[in-house]
This record gives sequence, structure tokens and C-alpha cells, in this order.
Amino acid sequence: MRKFLDRLYKNQSLIYKYILYVVSIFLIVFFLPKGGQFKYEFQKGKPWQYDNLYAPFDFSIKKTDAEIAKEKSQIEDRQIDYYSYNDSIADQVYRSFDTNFATVFPSDEFNKAQRTTFERVGKEILDELYKNGILKKTEGNAVKDELYLVKNNEAKQVQQRELYHIQDIEKLIESTLEKKGLSVYRPQFQELFFGIIKPNVFIDKNLSHKALENELSKISYTRGNVDEGKLIIAKGEVVESENLKILNSLKDEYASELWAANNYYFILSGYTVLVALVLIMLLLFLKKYRAEIYRNNTKITFIFFNILLMVFVTTLVVKYNEAFVFVVPLCILPLILKTFFDARTGLFVHVLTVLILGFVVPNSFEYIFLQIIAGIVTILTVSELYKRANLFISVGQITLIYIIGYFAFHIIHEGNLNNIEWLVFGLFLLNGMITLFAQPLIYIYEKIFGLVSDVSLLELSDTNSKLLKELSNKAPGTFHHSLQVANLAEAAANEIGANAMLVRVGALYHDIGKMNNPTYFTENQVTNVNPHDELMPVDSATIIINHVIEGIEMARKNNLPDRVIDFIRTHHGTTLVYYFYKKQQELGEQVNIEDFRYPGPTPFSKETAILMMSDSVEAASKSLKNPTFLMIDEFVDKIIAAQMQAGQFLNANITFKEIEAVKKVLKQKLTNIYHLRVEYPE
Repeated sequence: MRKFLDRLYKNQSLIYKYILYVVSIFLIVFFLPKGGQFKYEFQKGKPWQYDNLYAPFDFSIKKTDAEIAKEKSQIEDRQIDYYSYNDSIADQVYRSFDTNFATVFPSDEFNKAQRTTFERVGKEILDELYKNGILKKTEGNAVKDELYLVKNNEAKQVQQRELYHIQDIEKLIESTLEKKGLSVYRPQFQELFFGIIKPNVFIDKNLSHKALENELSKISYTRGNVDEGKLIIAKGEVVESENLKILNSLKDEYASELWAANNYYFILSGYTVLVALVLIMLLLFLKKYRAEIYRNNTKITFIFFNILLMVFVTTLVVKYNEAFVFVVPLCILPLILKTFFDARTGLFVHVLTVLILGFVVPNSFEYIFLQIIAGIVTILTVSELYKRANLFISVGQITLIYIIGYFAFHIIHEGNLNNIEWLVFGLFLLNGMITLFAQPLIYIYEKIFGLVSDVSLLELSDTNSKLLKELSNKAPGTFHHSLQVANLAEAAANEIGANAMLVRVGALYHDIGKMNNPTYFTENQVTNVNPHDELMPVDSATIIINHVIEGIEMARKNNLPDRVIDFIRTHHGTTLVYYFYKKQQELGEQVNIEDFRYPGPTPFSKETAILMMSDSVEAASKSLKNPTFLMIDEFVDKIIAAQMQAGQFLNANITFKEIEAVKKVLKQKLTNIYHLRVEYPE
């Protein structure tokens, strides 16, 4: 049991990668659309590259979405709405008429014959108004020329002009009175009808909606059938509008028929194998070419998380509306990975993610082509994201590539520039705007995964930051030394293509541990009093060595990133505090060499190796008196040769050629610092 637990503990990192790998495969396959994949790729305007295709089974030719939408629109335009006739309102108006009549035409002013005539004419007007009723218009509902009038539970088709509107009542009264020769009594009749006439015909939305739904349900979504064995398209024949519709119908039918209960697990296993192949390629790439990332489970998790995020978001958008697939800012992926790692890793992961998404999106060839090109442009253009303008320029170039690519594919498919969907350009612009979210996303990732970007390094390089300000106050000599080392290391890093910003920040913080005992370091001693004179050499060496350990503790307390702390840990490697070691030997006592050795580790990257060389050369250069070109040349060669002989650069991926380039830069910089001039003859 103990052996098993020991083996488990030793391989926990590898086991974690296996679990992450399996979980990622499961989630991606879960996100993928549940349907079979048509085994032929085809595009409008391009010749059919396969053998003659015959119908494998009977299937229907589906209408396009545009055709169905057009039919629905035509039905909606032809639809006759239903209006209900309200009898109770009409009865109420007749009763109000009887009440008002006695008031408007009193018996003491008009004789019986007149009143009888007036009442008969008034009833005629009411009968005319409420024969089909008075229509009430509803805002937002246009009344069509024809409508169904539901009266006494019977629907009768009538013309809109057969119904009256409130504004038509005045004309009816006037024309009726004129025919009857009663125009002189018009004011009385207006008073009679004023306030009692009410609309009694209203639209029946529920019945109209049911009728519309009934008509829409009769729409056929197919335009015919293709019998099994019928030739669909011959080899070399151009895919045009008619056979394109048949091929698309076959593709949809094929996918739905294939994804049956019998084939479910076979198709699922096929998806799983393909996704597993893609992810295993990623792990193999990282293991062979990016061992530092492969060994770091946090970084592996970060990469897999971003792949899963892009697959999830794209799948979500495609399920909602596949027309919006280009809104997903896939170029954020290489942009962020390049920021935290390098260009090659970013592009490799981007290409693999696009290959996975080929299962999800429609027109997968176009999608894969455009996204890979856009990813390459992202890698080539995005640099120095801490400069605000760079991201905007890169996003503009990425958006332009999308637009140019869309134009090209449209010309291939249509043969002209007609029928361009301008909405697609809006989607590309929206994609670019969302890509600008990369900056805050980088900050979020830094906090969640503990990674470091150039933006953070730029903030840390500010000499007004709390820690560097404290260093300049407590140990001004060390602060000045750190600035000099930062300048030397940055120049050397630029020369060999290392991360200059990272080296500079590491150099600024590498000696912060000296703040605890600043006077024990010569650069901070302003008097002739040396506190080491009162200590044993071994004690002095301990104080000197401890500045590394204390620097690490101080850095962690101030939340410096691990990549910066690495410079504090490695800037002396496992070298000796040689001065005090020799002094201890001179005392004649037995010397334990390990008491005078820094704890290490040795530098394990180009950047940490550059800092070790720059730090040693800058510190030792203070001992030079009246330096000359030859003296500096020999001096730099001697110090770096000693470090190489001590095996300090064995774990750093730096070559002899690069070390020579670093030495050359250090010599040039020291020459400039000491303002050496050619000696002129007397």
C-alpha cells in the first residue's frame, strides 16, 4: 500500500494531466452537436469532386429558409382578420336613443306628426349604422379591405367599407337628413346622437391568430421527393442552386437518419477519437517543444480551459443562430496565449481549436480557412500589448482580413458582388469590438491562474512602486546597483531575443533582500566602518547569503509573481561567497565549503542566466581602477568563464553563441559607463 501511495505521489502531476485530458474530451464531445456528419464536402459554384452521387434512400427536397419565410409572409398578407359584433352595445345605443329623443324633441315644441317623422328617420340612421356595426380601430393594427364579421355566431366576409367608423357618422346624418328634406333640423339630430353612438365591432385577436396558425400549418416544408437510386449529381458537374438544394436536403436527412439509436454509440466513439487525437497532439507538442509549460499543471489547465471556453461559446451561438458564428472572437485565443507564452504555442493551440470547431459550425471549410488566416494575422501583428494603440491596430487588421475573406468566398460562390449580406460585416465589426475585451480578460486570468503578462511587468518596473521606493530609501546603493544591472540585462536580452521586459523587472527586484541589513553590503556603506570587521567570516557569509532567502520572503509578502521571484532565487545560483571563504581559510580553521555557498537553484532560463552574468559583472566592475578597453574585456571574460566552469548555466537554455553575444553587450555598456576614450599621444 505504501509503495502504491509513493508511486501515486511521485506521479501526481502526470495523473492530473490524464484526468484533465479525459475530462476535456468528455466536455468537448458533450458540447458537439448530436448528429452524423455528411461525408462529402461541397460548395456552391465549385465542381463536384467525387464520383457520381446516387440517392442512398428516399428523401424529400427541403425548401430553404428564405422560401419558407416568403410563403409565411404571403400567407400573413392574405390573412383575413376576424372581428366580433357586440349586440349588447347596439341595444344600449337604441335605449339611449329613446331616452334622448324626448329631451331633444319635446312634445310642447313639435307636433305628433313631426315627432313621428323624426323618430322614424333617427331609427333609420341607427339601423344603417348598426346593420354591420361601427368599427373600432386599434393602434398598431391596420384594418384590411376585407374582414370576417362574426355576428350571431356566424362569420360573414364583408368589405371594410360596409362598416362605419366614428368619423363617418356625421356624413351619414347629414346625407340622410338632406334626402328627407330635414336639413334644417340638423342641430337637433346632432344633439340627439351626440354621446350615445359607440363602436361595437372589435378585432378578435384570438380567433384571428388561430386562423393564421391554421393556415401556416398547411405550409409544406418540402418541394418534392428524390427516389432511391436516382442520380443527384455527376462527377465534375458544377454545384448550382438546384442541385445545391438537393445536396443540402440529403445532408440534413443523412445526419438525422444516421443519429439513430443503433448508431448512437458508434458516432459518439468517432467524435471521441477525433477530439482525443487533437488534444493528444497538443500535449505531445507541449511535451516536446514547450517542456516548461508541460511541467506546469496550472499552465496546462489554463490552455485547456481556453479551448473549452471557445468550444462552449461557439456551440452556444450556433445553437441560438448559426448566422452569428463569426461574432465569437476566436482570435482572443492566440492573442492571450501569445501574451502569456509565445507565438508558436498560441498559433498551434488556435489551429487545433479551429479543427475541433469544424464539427460544430456550418460551411466548415470557409470557417476553418478564415479563422486560421485570422489567427496567423493575430500572431504576426499583436505585440507589446501594454501599448494601448497596438491592440486597436491589430484588431483592425484582423477585422479587415475577415471582410476580405468573406468578399473572396462570396465571389467564388455567386460569381459577382450581388446579394451581399451586409449584416455579416456588422458581425465582423462586433467580433473586433469583443476582441478588445482581451485586456481586462488578461487581467482576470492573471489573478485566477497566477500568470504574468507584459502589462503587469510594466507596472512592476515603475521605480515609484512601494517596494522599489522602500529599497531606494533603505539601501540607496543597492537600488542604484539594481538600476544599472537592469539596464545591462535589458540590453543583453534584446541582443539575443530573450524577454527584455521580464529581465528588467527581475533585475530591479533581485536584491530587495538587502534591505534588512543594508550596511553589510559595500554599495550601501558611506563611511569607512565595515560591520564585517567585527564578525567571523562564516557569520558574514551567512548574512550575505541570507539576502536571497529574505528577498524571496519579502517578494512573497508583497505578492510579486513567481516569475519575478525566480530571479531572486537564481541570481547567485550555487556560487561561493568567495571573499569570506578565502578569509575563513586564512584563519587556519577547518572550513565547510557549504557554509559559504548560495542555496541556489542555478539559472534555468535565458533571462535568469542573463541576470546572473549582468549582476556579477556590474558588481565586480566597481573594483576596477582606471579601467581600459583591454581590462574590461578580460574582466568580463574572466567572470563569465568562472560561472560557466562552475556549471551555473547547465540548466539554462542558453547557447555558447548567445553567451558570447551577452558578453559583447556587457563590454560595450561598461565601456560607455566608464566613458573610456582612446588615449592620445603626448
